[in-house]
Amino acid sequence: MATVTQKSALEYAPSQLFIGGRWRDAADSATFAVADPATGKTLVEVADAGAADGAAALDAAAQAQAGWAATDPRERSEILRSAFELLTERAETFAMLMTLEMGKNLDGSRGEVTYGSEFFRWFAEEAVRIHGRYAVAPSGGTRLMTMKQPVGPVFAITPWNFPLAMGTRKIGPAIAAGCTTVIKPAHETPLTMLALAKVLEEAGLPAGVLNVVTTTSSGEVSEPIIRDPRLRKLTFTGSTAVGKKLVEQSSEQLLRTSMELGGNAPFVVFEDADLERAVEGAMLAKMRNIGEACTAANRFIVHESIAEDFATALADRMGALTMGKGTTKGVDVGPLITEKARAGVAELVDDAVEQGARTLTGGEVPSGKGWFYPPTVLTDVPAGARMLTEEIFGPVAPITTFTTEEEAIRLANSTEYGLVAYVYTEHTARTIRIAEALEFGMVGVNQGVVSNPSAPFGGVKHSGFGREGGFEGIDEYLETKYVGLAL
Repeated sequence: MATVTQKSALEYAPSQLFIGGRWRDAADSATFAVADPATGKTLVEVADAGAADGAAALDAAAQAQAGWAATDPRERSEILRSAFELLTERAETFAMLMTLEMGKNLDGSRGEVTYGSEFFRWFAEEAVRIHGRYAVAPSGGTRLMTMKQPVGPVFAITPWNFPLAMGTRKIGPAIAAGCTTVIKPAHETPLTMLALAKVLEEAGLPAGVLNVVTTTSSGEVSEPIIRDPRLRKLTFTGSTAVGKKLVEQSSEQLLRTSMELGGNAPFVVFEDADLERAVEGAMLAKMRNIGEACTAANRFIVHESIAEDFATALADRMGALTMGKGTTKGVDVGPLITEKARAGVAELVDDAVEQGARTLTGGEVPSGKGWFYPPTVLTDVPAGARMLTEEIFGPVAPITTFTTEEEAIRLANSTEYGLVAYVYTEHTARTIRIAEALEFGMVGVNQGVVSNPSAPFGGVKHSGFGREGGFEGIDEYLETKYVGLAL
């Protein structure tokens, strides 16, 4: 196998729009630069779509919808399976691409390829298991039948933090269900999605079933698509503020919508927890993806009897991590995505320290190129600190304490968000009590990573609605039709 270099990875990714099965430039030939967050330097220029390009992409999806919906489930399944195998085969190329445009280290990117490709394998298997039901009406004179049919053309908007997985977990069920798609990746990380479209094209996906528009004018491109009556489904992963605007726009056509929005995950450690295991889980929950994940632990709520030991152990682990460019061997922590993102993290840390929080490790913006911020642990974080209510989206762990189980539940639930919560305890009955009491769509018990293609991913409250992955994931792309048959 040939060694994957930065040059070969960048050459693999297309730089044009993918519309109607054809790679082409933007209508006005505009392009934008994709930057390496480790250096600030331009990696490559890609097509910058405008409203006309978005309309062309929806045209292609709408024209392909009827034919794709009529395609045999097994054929859809085999295309997804082939794409899974191609992704696995080209894992190093995709890992290099993600590291270059997003910043995470190569091991983290390899992990995302494994995780992201599994959505194609999972939904390849679900494509042939779409079914309805048959029943006799209680009155006896009618037979009741239901059938599941594709909802129709889909518009998918994905974020920059997981450039592959956020695409595969939307594209996978859409293809499996028989829906065509227009997808708009984040302009910070378009290369992975363009390379993914190339893989699906090679896997045999028909023209128009998937269309990719890369753009720096998100609103200009997205709003006309969302307001077009031919679109029937909107799926978005990103901030709650943007999600609310998109839901408003989607109401005009009463679109089916899935919203995976912001998070403020509590990480609760009880006095009976296995401390070593809890620290290991904390590292996973906090440092996966450099903390730039909606599932990242945002608040560490630790029983007062073990808080000092937990904080010391976590600070030792966090402080020992090596920062640097993600493609460099031995690097644990890459840069944050942009200068603005780093400034936001630093601002939250400064706010907490000014209010009395103690810094055990990190906490200072380093000099030099790139948007790096060191792994940081803060203790004695006051209740008024902004980082306890705002999503940090960086490698910062604020620690607070609690005394009773009731207090832990209250602190964990004291947020408008409800995506994921983590709990560490060796008490079985407490595990059930806490899981039932927590107001979150997902709960990780004695584990720091909950994401799994075979499980339903999603939140409640301001973290959105709808589920991705699991048996539930494909239902988001299907309508239920009822047929009453009189005898």
